[in-house]
Amino acid sequence: MTDDDRIKLEPSWKAHIGDWLQRPDMRELSAFLRQRKAAGARIYPPGPQIFAAFDATPFDAVKVVILGQDPYPTVHHAHGLCFSVLPGVEIPRSLQNIYKELQADLGVPAADHGYLMPWAQQGVLLLNSVLTVEDGRAGAHQGKGWEGFTDHAIETLAREREGLVFLLWGSYAQAKGKVIDTRRHRVLRAPHPSPLSAHRGFLGCGHFSATNQYLAQKGQAPIDWRLPPREQLAT
Repeated sequence: MTDDDRIKLEPSWKAHIGDWLQRPDMRELSAFLRQRKAAGARIYPPGPQIFAAFDATPFDAVKVVILGQDPYPTVHHAHGLCFSVLPGVEIPRSLQNIYKELQADLGVPAADHGYLMPWAQQGVLLLNSVLTVEDGRAGAHQGKGWEGFTDHAIETLAREREGLVFLLWGSYAQAKGKVIDTRRHRVLRAPHPSPLSAHRGFLGCGHFSATNQYLAQKGQAPIDWRLPPREQLAT
């Protein structure tokens, strides 16, 4: 897909979905990204972090999938995991609401940062539908080819794995999750945690406890949703 050798798909994901990157629409996407970069556009996240969600959570390690829309269009925010920001960056409001629900649901205190890598390393795939964006232009790379790739990733997971939990927050994620067989997986739906919609049912949804209950029923270790303090993070 790309001429940049720094961008590589994690081996287990490459084995399952790597062929998709050779499709003409993905080559067109690669050309588009190069053109935008040549035109001076600031693209987030940085190239080596575009596939960070796959790097952090290999195919066979996935237990839970959280779907986002596209990366934060602000410098230093996007690093390849949906809803997550690097340590030291102000916690986005949607993530603040996620923390509020975690505390109400499981008594987990809000973290002093927005870095969700510890979740990803336990098997929570934090996947955006669109993997790149431009500075100050939310949605700038929608409709350029990423959606087909991430749809394929979700479809492949749903087909080849069993007993996963899919957390679909908001209409966009719910539409993207229509391919998931609810007889083989647990699909939990709620409004988006954005301040514009969280009060319409995200707050109070109980998804974190429901996720762990389902994993326990399947003989899987629950997710420890607590995040270590910022000073203990390894980035």
